[in-house]
Amino acid sequence: MMKTTFCSLTLVAATLFASQAGAQATTDNLVAANTDWSTFEAESPRECISTSAPKQSTLTDSAGKPVEGRRGDIYLMVFYRPAENVKGQIMFTGGYPFAPGSTVDLDVGGSTFQLFTEGEYAWPATPEDDAKVVSAMKRGSDAVLKARSGRGNITTDTFSLSGFTAAVEEAANRCAG
Repeated sequence: MMKTTFCSLTLVAATLFASQAGAQATTDNLVAANTDWSTFEAESPRECISTSAPKQSTLTDSAGKPVEGRRGDIYLMVFYRPAENVKGQIMFTGGYPFAPGSTVDLDVGGSTFQLFTEGEYAWPATPEDDAKVVSAMKRGSDAVLKARSGRGNITTDTFSLSGFTAAVEEAANRCAG
């Protein structure tokens, strides 16, 4: 199931995110930084995004043995696009192409979700699933995403949820209606 294509702010934000601190210093679209999450806003098209980079990442082979490897930018994001009636759309980019047909397992405080993949991106299947993930993330302290690359390696990325609620509320308010 294909989600709404993401707009220019997504690509700009992903490109600028060498680190949270670097992103905050290099973009004019930053409107709030809430602990481990930042919120960006664009006007044309109107879009608000809250995002964070992982606090911890591991890479193992299929047997669980640590391996060396390179990955691109890794981000967990929540989008709001009023023109498309998108409210709280979750998206994860793992910094590599996911294995074709694979899913990403997301664990937030014992609540588990599956994200469907295409290329380097993953997302919940429906807007209702997005809402469940956002609700769990507001209550949780971290989000752990486990995925399989096209090469068969397994990645585990842990995101802090400190500042998540404030960041997504900021994005939701800025892109309301």
